[in-house]
Amino acid sequence: MSKLTQSATWKTLEEHYGVISKLHMRDMFADDPQRFEKFSLKLNDILFDYSKNIIDSNTMEQLYQLANDCEISRWIKRMFDGEPINQTENRSVLHTALRNKSGEAVMVDGEDVMPAVLAEQDRVKQLAEAIRTRSWRGYYNQPITDVVNIGIGGSNLGPLMVTEALRPYSLHDLNIHYVSNIDENHINDTLEKLNPGTTFFIIASKSFTTQDTMVNAETARQWHINAAGDDRNIDKHFCAVSSNVKAAVEFGIDEKNVFQMWDWVGGRYSLWSAISLPIVIAIGQENFDELLHGAYEADQHFRNAPLNENIPVTMAMLGIWYNNFFGAQATAVLPYDQQLHKFPAYMQQADMESNGKSVDRQGQVVDYSTGPVLFGEIGISGQHAFFQLLHQGTKLVPADILAPVSNIKCIARHHRALMSNVFAQAEALMKGRTEEEAYAELVAAGMAEDEIKALLPNKIFTGNRPTSTFVFNSLSPATLGSLIALYEHKIFVQGIIWNINSFDQWGVELGKKLASGILQELDDNEPTLSHDSSTNGLINYYKELRLKNKGESA
Repeated sequence: MSKLTQSATWKTLEEHYGVISKLHMRDMFADDPQRFEKFSLKLNDILFDYSKNIIDSNTMEQLYQLANDCEISRWIKRMFDGEPINQTENRSVLHTALRNKSGEAVMVDGEDVMPAVLAEQDRVKQLAEAIRTRSWRGYYNQPITDVVNIGIGGSNLGPLMVTEALRPYSLHDLNIHYVSNIDENHINDTLEKLNPGTTFFIIASKSFTTQDTMVNAETARQWHINAAGDDRNIDKHFCAVSSNVKAAVEFGIDEKNVFQMWDWVGGRYSLWSAISLPIVIAIGQENFDELLHGAYEADQHFRNAPLNENIPVTMAMLGIWYNNFFGAQATAVLPYDQQLHKFPAYMQQADMESNGKSVDRQGQVVDYSTGPVLFGEIGISGQHAFFQLLHQGTKLVPADILAPVSNIKCIARHHRALMSNVFAQAEALMKGRTEEEAYAELVAAGMAEDEIKALLPNKIFTGNRPTSTFVFNSLSPATLGSLIALYEHKIFVQGIIWNINSFDQWGVELGKKLASGILQELDDNEPTLSHDSSTNGLINYYKELRLKNKGESA
């Protein structure tokens, strides 16, 4: 048995769960008029209401004690101090340095990294401004109208999510496109709408060898050459974000347009780095600085707030409560703002790639549940899709709800209808509907007794379904930066509690390695026999259909 599950605090929480799991939030609210005030926190204009959770003061006291037992404060300091807490790769974890607005040094291996960070930010700004102001010209001396970011994972999801979320702050005559899928339909569908003379490509790959990215990059390069007649002007239409400067230069990119990536920034935490280039092109440096500042304020809150007033710590411990004591295996993220439609997908990678681990920091298989399955959708769409399961399904799914008080182009009747759903869904999930309430409603509708009897079980909602709600004034760059950082730190805290490394992703590598070998086997039409019967069968069926369709030669 692990040290975690055998600790006194864990045992106390297990006993406490046996008591509180029998209680209903409806009664908790009725018994305590101050419940909202007790269980809500603020960071600037972001209100975090966690009162609609199956908790009481004792629950939170014990959860914070567990965080203290696991030395969360010490681990926070270690991360910000640049210690190599990613021990499997012997790396610091310093995405926070990329948004450090304090003016203080950030040390890695005895060196202050801030001068290099600031210098790289300035280089990104210069290129972005050249494109935004139309001073950057293509091979026909035309200004750039379209920017295509080619990347995968963190090199795609972060910039994509942010540019979508902050679209109202963007130049609307400059189009940003994202290509990530190696499926040729993705890049073909993108390129067919574009003019090669006014298109600029960002190749985002740390190694400049990532298969998905480089196959798409080579297709983009050839598309450009076909239009331009030769490869002499590639440097006017391509840049790279990579650590492999040599490979990027060999591709045809001018060395001065190769932007740095550091080992101490993981891919899923990299949107604050030069990976942000499409973001800066879209929204400008001033708005990007606001994004960084919002994240910095969340960092300072995380570093300095006591555990019981700390939003990321509270978010994390609530997740621990449901995952490890209630047995909840999933979490929903539900933004009620159309511009946040990519936020759940972004958080899927951030959370599941970070904490989808079964081995602890000592290399031992854990005996407790770690990262949950995270999913989500725009709240209104979700209501007409999977909310049925949230309300009346057999699975407990805690949910986060995010909603702005206003939008830049706010239409009052739209927004009031939107917010009425935010408040109603959280209330309905908490309260449910009793048999007595359902019966009275059906009687009031004039339904006959036999009809009521048949329908009544279907109209009952158990309620007691937990939600935490973020309400903020508007989705400004600063607010978005704060929200992202709060979730980043939540993930970190949960990793510390579970004693796992949240900053590596070895599980991603095996499939990549096998794909490289299989790719060579697909170069011919000979039967493949080197795998298990299923993999052989699938490969050989693919080859049969390929020959039949004559869509691809060996």
